[in-house]
Amino acid sequence: MSNTYNVLFLCTGNSARSVMAEALVTVIGGGRFVGYSAGSHPTGRVNPFAVELTTQIGYPAERLRSKSWDEFAAASAPQMDFIITVCDNAAGEVCPYWPGQPTTAHWGFADPAAVNGTDEEKRHAFRRIFNEITQRVRAFASLPLEALDAQSMQSAVRQIGESSTAAV
Repeated sequence: MSNTYNVLFLCTGNSARSVMAEALVTVIGGGRFVGYSAGSHPTGRVNPFAVELTTQIGYPAERLRSKSWDEFAAASAPQMDFIITVCDNAAGEVCPYWPGQPTTAHWGFADPAAVNGTDEEKRHAFRRIFNEITQRVRAFASLPLEALDAQSMQSAVRQIGESSTAAV
């Protein structure tokens, strides 16, 4: 039996990209990963288009919540194995101290919540980013984590963030 890894995805508002990544890593990981998400300045609500996409893959809507990263810096929080920023603002911010020296990386994605237009245009933007996150999460989930030392793991997870994410 392999380890179960805790993965925290960070963004500023914790309403779209980080929430979708939380759901995707949990579902795609099939028990190998538990996804979490948080924001430096959470909006307090999850974007309805993110809810729509994550529930379509079987992630329970009741687990979706916009929350502060301070929850995960508390002593009672689960210890994270990986912390991945998914928006450029969060990547540049001073993060709380994370116990246990988790592997960190930045996987930048455009903000679908910033798209103006019809609901169909917004839905299309969310689907495109959801597909990009899916590609990176699949690459991450396929890593032989148990066989990698800390430096190799750090390098591999960061390289995923540097990979091209052409829409599927």
